[in-house]
Amino acid sequence: MKNIRNFCIIAHIDHGKSTLADRLLEFTHTVNDREMQAQVLDNMDLEREKGITIKSHAIQINYNFGGQEYILNLIDTPGHVDFSYEVSRALAACEGALLLVDATQGIQAQTISNLYLAIDNDLEIIPVLNKIDMDGAMIAEVEDQIIDLIGCKHEHILHASAKTGVGIEEILKAIIKRIPSPEGNPDAPLQALIFDSVFNSFRGIIVYYRVFNGVLRKNDKIKFSNTGKEYNADEVGILKIGMMAKSEVKAGDVGYVITGIKNAKEVKVGDTITTTANPCKESIKGFEEVKPMVFAGIFPVNTDEFEELRDCMEKLQLNDASLTFELETSQALGFGFRCGFLGMLHMEIIQERLEREFNQTVITTVPNVGFFAYTTKGEKITVNNPTQMPDPSRIEKIEEPYIKAQIITKPDYIGNIMSLCIGKRGILTNQTYLTPTRVELSFEMPLTEIVFDFYDRLKSVTRGYASFDYHPIGYRQSDIVKMDILLNGEKVDALSSLIHRIRSQEFGRKLCEKLKELVPRQQFQIAIQAAIGAKIISRENISAIRKDVTAKCYGGDISRKRKLLEKQKEGKKRMKQIGNVEVPQEAFLAVLKLDE
Repeated sequence: MKNIRNFCIIAHIDHGKSTLADRLLEFTHTVNDREMQAQVLDNMDLEREKGITIKSHAIQINYNFGGQEYILNLIDTPGHVDFSYEVSRALAACEGALLLVDATQGIQAQTISNLYLAIDNDLEIIPVLNKIDMDGAMIAEVEDQIIDLIGCKHEHILHASAKTGVGIEEILKAIIKRIPSPEGNPDAPLQALIFDSVFNSFRGIIVYYRVFNGVLRKNDKIKFSNTGKEYNADEVGILKIGMMAKSEVKAGDVGYVITGIKNAKEVKVGDTITTTANPCKESIKGFEEVKPMVFAGIFPVNTDEFEELRDCMEKLQLNDASLTFELETSQALGFGFRCGFLGMLHMEIIQERLEREFNQTVITTVPNVGFFAYTTKGEKITVNNPTQMPDPSRIEKIEEPYIKAQIITKPDYIGNIMSLCIGKRGILTNQTYLTPTRVELSFEMPLTEIVFDFYDRLKSVTRGYASFDYHPIGYRQSDIVKMDILLNGEKVDALSSLIHRIRSQEFGRKLCEKLKELVPRQQFQIAIQAAIGAKIISRENISAIRKDVTAKCYGGDISRKRKLLEKQKEGKKRMKQIGNVEVPQEAFLAVLKLDE
């Protein structure tokens, strides 16, 4: 065990984690030249196209140093704020972390956030300055930022260029010298932490774990502590570029186990694996539950595909433990799911994965956050979607979730950021200059205001020079109302939203204007209304498609024309009573893009 090192790479998005992982694999010949490609650990098409890591990936590296063979288990992690749950899982399985900072950009919000996660887990941190070969590299300045942040010495900061391969050997040496080897007793009862799982249509569910104590052998009878279910370990092994079967996986190592599990609900990330013959006394602690931030409904386009969508969601949840969902019905869309996401990018990725990996075409409703409503009888109701909102006459108060937002930017953009955040009901709590050219702004803001387009607008007002991170700070009382959209007096529940009263008028008007463009014209007039309770706050009309019934009358008496027009009017009135309005899928998506 003294020759094993478990480590992960943490950094802000685009600071070069995946490229550094590529160089480490290349330098140690873990991946041969034929298999080598850019972002070798990012095996999803989406990850390659967007250039981001969505899933954390584990791989074992063998490295010879000082005449001894070392086993290095690397877990590559995502950098985007929406995937911080993946990072927390990777950290739970490691003893050390490489903190990667881009020399051209310096410390960013997610760097700090991930660093705090690593410190909470008592990890040994090795600071690495990446992209030192670039023209815009500010090596001395960024080194000072790192020293201020973690209090290390100048000589402890490693310099590297993941693109050209400079400094890779020094990083490997530092991993071996500075990161402690795992502590654990190979003779104790088996105790292993599940940190990930994937679905394979031939083998069932493959579970990834880190062994803390004991040994997991092939054909052992194993038990999952949380669910209490027992299985047979048909195959165990370690993770190279593919899976490599072994007869046993010992304490301190990272590996996989195949037991032929078919049901997705039986595997919980963060659960403890032990043997039935000699079970461990207690489960492994220190694993946080996922807290969804944004809620939206996902419905199949054809209602008869609901069962198929349920299977796909369960398989997807296996691969992405931060996705939560429950059953929901809607008058307009039929059966579907109410899903909880960690953020808007997470929601977009889930939707794309459903379409690509499972061929599911889905409709996503307006995203919103979870509120608490207190009734006059003193009941506390959790409101995750507009249909759960109690009658306004029964509500005493509503509380909405607040977050603390950290924004790091250049001083030139402070004014733009202030006006954006204050316009979103934010309160400035702190402003600190990290260096003369870097400033950190802290705001307390309602999560509702961030859900839609905050991140995109922040990028545009700062020309991409701002980094953003947030964490929840509890609930506060607020004036939240339910806004309904009516088409010809009929509520379209999938377009209802929960919104602050101040913003409702403007939002209702924009939504009605957008729907006027998207809802196809009928042979009768359609009224689009936004309403809060019984009060209509905005209205647009879609005029009817009319046939010119008076075309055949040339000359003659006006009463003849009037008779034909009256007859047409009666027909339209009758049609309006029985006709229903089809809402196209673009209308549901339009709500997300109102400010564009």
